[in-house]
Amino acid sequence: MLIPLTRKKFEELAPLAATGEQYRYYWGKPSDILRRLLISVTGVVGVAFVRFLIGEGFDILLFIPGFGVGFYWLWSPVYWATRRNMALRKYRYSGFWRGKVADMFITEDLIGTEETVNKQGELVIVENRERRLNLEVEDETGFYTKLQVPLNRDHRVIRPGDIAEMVVLSNRADLSRIAKVSDVFLPECDLWVSDYPYLRRDAFAEVSRRIDRRRRSNDR
Repeated sequence: MLIPLTRKKFEELAPLAATGEQYRYYWGKPSDILRRLLISVTGVVGVAFVRFLIGEGFDILLFIPGFGVGFYWLWSPVYWATRRNMALRKYRYSGFWRGKVADMFITEDLIGTEETVNKQGELVIVENRERRLNLEVEDETGFYTKLQVPLNRDHRVIRPGDIAEMVVLSNRADLSRIAKVSDVFLPECDLWVSDYPYLRRDAFAEVSRRIDRRRRSNDR
């Protein structure tokens, strides 16, 4: 099932400004926070050095960049989430899609490498791997797509045949060619499967319920 969404409704589901869940996504791990703090400290030191070189007459001009870089660790998650939201909202048309889980399987994927030195003083490359869930969804029209996300315990309840819902994006008004999909909602499990939380989940759940009520009303 594919139901076109108005632009207004899509923008309610996928707001431009970062949501709380999106902010937490980009807040990251302790290592990410430390990296941002180092950038902030380095930036503040740099601004202080410039002030030392040019004197006190430019304090007002240096205050704004100093303030901005000093709080980079705090506001940067908003910036990166908003940029990602903008990339989603560039598509002109959208639709509410409902299908089912066709298959699911787990893979162990390479997500990065690190260089380290072993006890013999030799340079060693260490591979960082992560277990990931591969979720395949399809509908009665033959549309098929696959979503890959980090594996977590909640995914144990997913079964082939479960109802799957999401927002699909296209640059064609008839949605005949899907260019991008959102995170996936499994209403029977009350579970979201996603790497990045594109959608306002409360608003999407309300759209899903409204469509169900409309279908039941039309079936009477």
